[in-house]
Amino acid sequence: TEIDVGALLERDATRRQVIQNLEALQAERNETSKLIGERKRAGEDATEVMERMRAVGDEVKRLDAERKAIDEEIRELLLTLPNLAHESVPVGTDESSNREERRWGTPREFDFEPRDHVELGEDLGILDMGRAAKISGARFSAQFGMGARLERALAAYMIDLHEAAGYTEVLTPYLVTPDSMMATGQLPKFADDAFFIDKDDLYLIPTSEVPLVNLHREETLDGAVLPVKYCGYTPCFRREAGSYGRDTRGLIRVHQFNKVEMVCITDAHSSYETLEAITAQAESVLQGLKLPYRVVTLSTGDMGFSAAKTYDIEVWLPSQATFREISSCSNCTDFQARRAEIRYRPSEGGKSRFVHTLNGSGLAVGRTLVAVLENHQQEDGTVRVPPALRPYVGGLELIEAVVRPGN
Repeated sequence: TEIDVGALLERDATRRQVIQNLEALQAERNETSKLIGERKRAGEDATEVMERMRAVGDEVKRLDAERKAIDEEIRELLLTLPNLAHESVPVGTDESSNREERRWGTPREFDFEPRDHVELGEDLGILDMGRAAKISGARFSAQFGMGARLERALAAYMIDLHEAAGYTEVLTPYLVTPDSMMATGQLPKFADDAFFIDKDDLYLIPTSEVPLVNLHREETLDGAVLPVKYCGYTPCFRREAGSYGRDTRGLIRVHQFNKVEMVCITDAHSSYETLEAITAQAESVLQGLKLPYRVVTLSTGDMGFSAAKTYDIEVWLPSQATFREISSCSNCTDFQARRAEIRYRPSEGGKSRFVHTLNGSGLAVGRTLVAVLENHQQEDGTVRVPPALRPYVGGLELIEAVVRPGN
């Protein structure tokens, strides 16, 4: 991210000079006020001094207004500054500098040409991108029968796993205020990627990280309750204006998708340990579904605005013969907490401190559906339901084609 540090330093220098001039004038005003009193008590004419007093007062008002304007300019510039990267993050300009940490599972070797999720879903009668486009335009989906049920089943499976690990499920609003978006770092940098309802001054959430973190905005928590662990299942809305190519086919990158998100609020001493735990929790979803994946540490040039360190989990997609992102787990340290004014009182006493916030996709449900269809497809076009998911679909083991109206 390119930051105009020169402009920030120039504004800060100007602010210091304005404050210095303001303090000098305020001191002069105090002395002038005393002089007026002395002249009046002595029966002398104080008109000239009072005129000077008025002139000083006018200049104080002007400088105070200038200071406030500069403060706002500095605030706007500071809001463009990203979080500082942790020392363990690889330095680089883009994803080519990302560092692979580990892999799990072995990609399946097919004795037939694996098909992509769009072809599979449409042939099974569970996915229809064309009719969704008729309703809403490009990059929306409509899922029928087992397509819709699998989406619900995956979300329920994920939530159950996270609750068993101590996360509390929260059903949050899907519309949030600009202050909420500012607190988590979506504004001002990513305003163009968000869906905004001008009439109501509200944003559709790009991720449930936004409402989950903001639950405790402008609060001071008791340190004894940390870590706070939340998870939420919500739709997410993103313009994704700069995305092109193969990502725009099917469910990989759409304007509306469902996601299970995890958010942890903790202290500075344990936040990096928590990052490992939240990443392992996201991995457990893929392990349960028997989906091969790898974990990479994002470089400084590929990392998100609010993050100090991020692990991406990338699932194997047979149709592309490559790993694709399905989860992003980040430690935002106190970056969001400072914006959101979230503190905690240490158990040992002392001044309140800013919390550290972490988030992790656990997982993007649509992309998980893509991975299940592609990795568990059969040569005849059917799809085997992973054993861990079968209790959520009435014990069904095999997804077979159905005939829908119009097909």
